[in-house]
Amino acid sequence: MGTATVRWIGEKKFVGIDSTNHSVVLSTPDDGVGMKPSELLLVALAACTAVDVVEILSKKRTPLSGLEIQVNGEQDTDPPWTFRKIHLKYILKGEGLTEKAVEQAIHLSEEKYCSVSATVRGVAEISWEYEILAEEA
Repeated sequence: MGTATVRWIGEKKFVGIDSTNHSVVLSTPDDGVGMKPSELLLVALAACTAVDVVEILSKKRTPLSGLEIQVNGEQDTDPPWTFRKIHLKYILKGEGLTEKAVEQAIHLSEEKYCSVSATVRGVAEISWEYEILAEEA
């Protein structure tokens, strides 16, 4: 079971602490100290799938030397500003990476393993693309 605690630390700033005692600072955009809570959802989705993709490719003996996931979310214009579309762009680097292996890893993460994706998918349409960068010599 997942657990977390959010503590108010003053003004419009908060700290979120997970079950393993790791933390992240959150705030409103005008406070400018921490992450926006709504964008933390995008970060959580990208991080969740990143863990899966790294692990799946490692098990396929095609380890990565680099991975970046850029996330864009389209929200409703009125409160509560629900995300309706989320797009992830995976940028991968690694010797021996193939399109087939990358596509399979992303698909497995998005459709089977990523709990954040499974939770969000009922409300927001999730799409993705990827780019494999050449290894530098």
